[in-house]
Amino acid sequence: MSPNQSTGSHNVSDAIKVSIKDHIGTIMFNRPESRNAFTLEMLEECSSILAGFRDDPEIRVIVLTGAGESFCSGGDVKKMGRVTTVAERKSDLWKRMQSVPKMLATVDKPVIAMINGDAVGGGMDIALMCDIRVASEKARFSQAYVRLGLVPGDGGAFFLARLIGLGRALELLLTGDFIEARKAEQFGLVNHCVPHAELEEKAYGIARKIAALPPLGVQTTKRLTYESFQNDMITALELASSQAAIMSTTDDHKEAVAAFREKRKGTYKGA
Repeated sequence: MSPNQSTGSHNVSDAIKVSIKDHIGTIMFNRPESRNAFTLEMLEECSSILAGFRDDPEIRVIVLTGAGESFCSGGDVKKMGRVTTVAERKSDLWKRMQSVPKMLATVDKPVIAMINGDAVGGGMDIALMCDIRVASEKARFSQAYVRLGLVPGDGGAFFLARLIGLGRALELLLTGDFIEARKAEQFGLVNHCVPHAELEEKAYGIARKIAALPPLGVQTTKRLTYESFQNDMITALELASSQAAIMSTTDDHKEAVAAFREKRKGTYKGA
């Protein structure tokens, strides 16, 4: 994202940039010299930022992206192998590295990955755990863990098969091969693959479209969709009927109906 893409921009740390505009909060990994490889401290910081965005009523959509030519190259290999015991490594993974997917599981606001370049290993996992993925045609994806004698430690084995099917997922997981953005779009791994120059326009266009809709309706629909995906039909329908009944009582629903009848844009407050 260019520096003038948004107002209210500030650096949380040198490694992560945050900006807010038009009810959209952007988190940018900012280590272009290392292809945005993350440290455990960066992931903890990202999780904290996500919690703030989740709880801020002014933010309705979240965008994750990377600075420079890469989205994220995964964990910083130069800092691997320094934990002395299995127990310490397990603790680091569970409490620190996996803090982002566990935090995202609590975020009902839509999260869009704006994938500006390569997403590798844990970087690909971060893209997978978002709700919508928009990729530059320059982007490539790789579950590279196996090449380092590792397993997907940040949710890749969970997310990938749910997106593209077990067979295709296993091939990518077991070979560590790169897949180009166009093929990723064909597989359903990304929602859109666009020319690099059109990436921001496409990703933020989707974000603005969602942000203009009734916030409670958007957030409840996201939660309902995930819950329905993981449950049987009867449970899903029971939940849907409860949520639909609740949403019909909101001020935003009344405003949406009035706006439709009066042929104008609605003004929504998330209530």
